[in-house]
Amino acid sequence: MTTTDSAEKAEALARGAVEARVAACAQISAPVTSVYRWEQAIETAQEWQVLFKTAAARYEALEAYLVAAHDYDTPEIIATPVTRGGAGYLAWVAEETS
Repeated sequence: MTTTDSAEKAEALARGAVEARVAACAQISAPVTSVYRWEQAIETAQEWQVLFKTAAARYEALEAYLVAAHDYDTPEIIATPVTRGGAGYLAWVAEETS
């Protein structure tokens, strides 16, 4: 998962990851309000969350893509392991990211 500051940037990150086959799918959530500390100040900003669906074997490639494509100095990149899932769906994710 990552966040960015516009719907257009979120879609570009999502589309680029799917085109590069480092994600099978990416879902963009409506704006969320983020409150965080940055450069000694408390900031509040609207951000769009992008949830990327990829195979564990493709995580490093997805992270490298996000680091290169993202315009934040320190982009949020969080991985959540999938402990279970539908066999057909997981096979589709593996196929689309290979």
